[in-house]
Amino acid sequence: MSIVPNNAARERLRIAIQKSGRLAEPARALLAACGLSWRESRDKLFCYGETLPIDLLLVRDDDIPGLIADGVCDLGIVGRNELGEQASERERNRVPAAYKELRALGFGSCRLMLAIPEEWEWTGAAVLNGLRIATSYPAILSSWLERNQVQAGVVELSGSVEIAPKLGTADLICDLVSSGATLKANQLKPVESILESEAVLAGPVRDFDDARGELMAMLLRRMDGVLKVKHSQLLMFRAPSASVDALSKLLRDAEPLTRTAASDDGSLDLQTMHHGEVSWNLLEELERAGARNLMVLKVERSLA
Repeated sequence: MSIVPNNAARERLRIAIQKSGRLAEPARALLAACGLSWRESRDKLFCYGETLPIDLLLVRDDDIPGLIADGVCDLGIVGRNELGEQASERERNRVPAAYKELRALGFGSCRLMLAIPEEWEWTGAAVLNGLRIATSYPAILSSWLERNQVQAGVVELSGSVEIAPKLGTADLICDLVSSGATLKANQLKPVESILESEAVLAGPVRDFDDARGELMAMLLRRMDGVLKVKHSQLLMFRAPSASVDALSKLLRDAEPLTRTAASDDGSLDLQTMHHGEVSWNLLEELERAGARNLMVLKVERSLA
């Protein structure tokens, strides 16, 4: 694969995503929902965009920030933890920023947390002074320790961080936590959140001044539309005009009610985009407040 410099004009947009792993399938699904489809190469490392001039590179998660920095790809879907670790390392080494987070994507959620042996008592960051902390995120952890004025040793490990206290190589750990089951299996408990992570869309610090700029703007607009309605539903019903205020108060997670029509008996046809679950309890409350002919419709996509 040839490396194209950052300043070289290109007419196709390249997006790097995980080849395999927990972010791979959700990333593809999100891009497909934005109207993208591809023809995959034989080595399954490159996908040529067929519906739009937007191609995919299938790579390791930890390679994505560097590929953006080197101009090999234009955008990347990567965990905030990985993006933040490499950005923190660049900052600590006084290397200029080369990429930034453009969008939080709402999947792959986890937390980078300090975890201590179950028998320990946690009273705050000061208890870490003089201790050794094992982690795969030394730059993020070191920055956090500095901000909290803690003098602790950072033991960098590439995997199996949770067993470090048992092996005696560290006193506690700083690792990604989702369910917490792995910590519990190793007699550890999470005590302090260092970073809230999820999948993010990352891009270069500088804007594109060629065809990629328009492609990225279009992709971001589509992506915003997909993400906006991901957990949203269209709620439609009829109600007397006198009930509108009471109904609006019940719809705390919805956009303002829109009137679509009025009938001879003074009732209105109303609709709104509801963000979040439309529960049976909510529907029954709306009915008691005057709504009738309630309909809840799934929204496939929306342009903001």
